[in-house]
Amino acid sequence: MHTSTIVNRELRKAVEEGLGAKHKSLPSWLFYDEKGDRIFQQIMHMSEYYPTRCEYEILDHHKEDLLRYFESQQSPFQLIELGAGDGLKTEILLRYLCSRHVRFTYRPVDISASVLEQLSRRLKKNLPELEIQPVNKSYYEAVGELHGDEKKVIFFLGANIGNFTPQEALAFLKNISVHLEGQGLALIGFDLKKDPRIIARAYDDEGGITKAFNINLLRRLNRELGAQFSLTQFDHYASYDPETGAARSFLVSLKDQDVPIAALKKTYHFAHWETINTEISQKYDLLMIEKTLSEAGLEIVDLFFDANHFFCDVLVKKSRQ
Repeated sequence: MHTSTIVNRELRKAVEEGLGAKHKSLPSWLFYDEKGDRIFQQIMHMSEYYPTRCEYEILDHHKEDLLRYFESQQSPFQLIELGAGDGLKTEILLRYLCSRHVRFTYRPVDISASVLEQLSRRLKKNLPELEIQPVNKSYYEAVGELHGDEKKVIFFLGANIGNFTPQEALAFLKNISVHLEGQGLALIGFDLKKDPRIIARAYDDEGGITKAFNINLLRRLNRELGAQFSLTQFDHYASYDPETGAARSFLVSLKDQDVPIAALKKTYHFAHWETINTEISQKYDLLMIEKTLSEAGLEIVDLFFDANHFFCDVLVKKSRQ
């Protein structure tokens, strides 16, 4: 079955379930069509959006430390990056590993075929010696299909773990733990709690790029499912709760309206000011990180911070039970 068929089936299911719920929601992976990929690349360069800069700094400053961990057994390994995106941050490390003639295979995983194509073209040009095997699947599919005796180093960067609720994050990390046998490692990016105003601006910038990203989700439903969302009748709203650490993005209906979706043969009603929750981005403190990883059967090997302690990449291995 073609990947596009699988994605379309998953899209229909996600929209039908999400818009049919009492509190409407849509999963954040729907952001990432070709246009959404381009908008997110703009977001990563916004002055307000700190996570990308923080992780660039971490990977650049700690690449030698990471190499020591990855090469501890002097054996080839698979570097599997879940939600690779455009891979620009990871390229810092890939370039360093190649310069040191490290024996590894890079397997970037992403739900977006277009972003994987961009990534592959750029890396084949910039690092022709790199062995790369792109995987166009969801996180769960990719983790479930990990196999073989070769050592695995799993990357889950960019605070993607924050797109899960704390309960979902625990379940996902347990799934990763299952596949970290032997000398396997995982590097997981956590966005840390900080000044609430800094976090709020990252999800609702003055230039309106985050709004365009959110609205584009409706454009995608119009194109791929024959929906009839009026893009001017929904607005973007973001909130951050410093008590729970949950940043959320919403689409807000600006009037009482009905929206037909041809592919589902259904019409959905939106009350004036009704919301669609399109994203959660959970922020963590160190106690939350330690507790979650411990419950998932993972042991912290090392912690890597940016200079401001806004962000943390955590290196973990499977706990010895």
